[in-house]
Amino acid sequence: MSADRTQGSKNTLSYAYTSLLYLLLPAILIRLWWRGRKAPAYRQRWIERFAWHLNFPRQPRIWVHAVSFGETQAALPLIKALQQRYPNHSLLVTSMTPTGSAHVSKTLGHSVEHVYLPYDYPGAVRRLLDATQPQLGIIMETEWWPNLFFACKQRNIPLLLANARLSERSARAYQRFAPQLTARTLACLSAIAAQGESDAQRLLALGAKPETLTVTGSIKFDLELAASIQQQAQVFRQQWAKRPVWIAASTHEGEEQIILQAAKTVLATLPDSLLILVPRHPERFEQVFLYCQQAGLKTVRRSSGQTCNAATQVFLGDSMGELMALYASSDVAFIGGSLIGNGGHNPLEPAALSLPVMFGPSMFNFAQISSALLQAQAAVQLEGQQALARQVTDWLSDKTQSATVGENGAKFVVQNRGALQKLMQLVAKCLV
Repeated sequence: MSADRTQGSKNTLSYAYTSLLYLLLPAILIRLWWRGRKAPAYRQRWIERFAWHLNFPRQPRIWVHAVSFGETQAALPLIKALQQRYPNHSLLVTSMTPTGSAHVSKTLGHSVEHVYLPYDYPGAVRRLLDATQPQLGIIMETEWWPNLFFACKQRNIPLLLANARLSERSARAYQRFAPQLTARTLACLSAIAAQGESDAQRLLALGAKPETLTVTGSIKFDLELAASIQQQAQVFRQQWAKRPVWIAASTHEGEEQIILQAAKTVLATLPDSLLILVPRHPERFEQVFLYCQQAGLKTVRRSSGQTCNAATQVFLGDSMGELMALYASSDVAFIGGSLIGNGGHNPLEPAALSLPVMFGPSMFNFAQISSALLQAQAAVQLEGQQALARQVTDWLSDKTQSATVGENGAKFVVQNRGALQKLMQLVAKCLV
């Protein structure tokens, strides 16, 4: 009787979740169409979002899901390792955003198969798995889709949650709003590679099985710095000449105005300084350019093809796939998403390039990494326009100090590599 009651509770949870998804379908479609106003790619390839008309050859296949640009970038070392280790397997990479999709196409081309991951409707999930029949699914970071996970469990498709991270805030939200559904979803996983011990403990508290959990560290430490990055950086540096350059990367709405005002303060002390401003989302490029004009700063857009001259004060990085090269052409890096409560973005990329790193008070998406960088004296955490301008000015003025901080960051990245090797061991166990 108890087992029947448990099964009934599970079915009720699944039914309630799926019913809610169907009720939200009009809103989902409207949101896609609305986002397509500024980013036309959101209005394309809708059939993939429901897994209609998928056609894949029948062959051994490993599937990697990386929701957006950042997760795709983090997954690149894993994807390349899988291609090398399992050459007889086709590799399917799914994403959910146009930026993620574009990054897959640009960096991996035809070496992988690629489609959007469909929305978590039972029919769409069934069509995806029927068409692809993966022998293993690898889900990057915190993408949990109940119907997809349930279907994989029913079909005996092992699932590996890779580079898993879970902030305290997110854990509280799962525990508050859907504890039973979350527990059942996590129970479908064959293996979990957690970034840190605190991530592992939060996952356990939400219902992950202890025997599936391994703390591997973050594969973001295993990022590859291609020779082409330095080659492109050299092209940029020829534009800047010997000017002091700082970059504000992956910025969000509400941050650019703060950063631009900080840039004006920096210019008052260092009139030849240059700010490279790189918004996180391409649909905001036009708006951010307007902010630059409103701030009265002489701005050149990367997309215009114009080169910077001595009068240029802001270089707007309105391009895709060039962030690492722009980091490499800078002297100091600020991490966006950290001034406005968005949780920040990956600080390891500039650290690996020996740049001193700054970020704001909100870094919960990279809590352990940012804390460790601070302890390693490889980064500074600050709050507000004045503190940002002061730190940028200090580091651009004192090359010895900034170089020491940058070297600390590069050493920190090297010392913490090795998560990829541990992750590949879990992959091998799942494929047995």
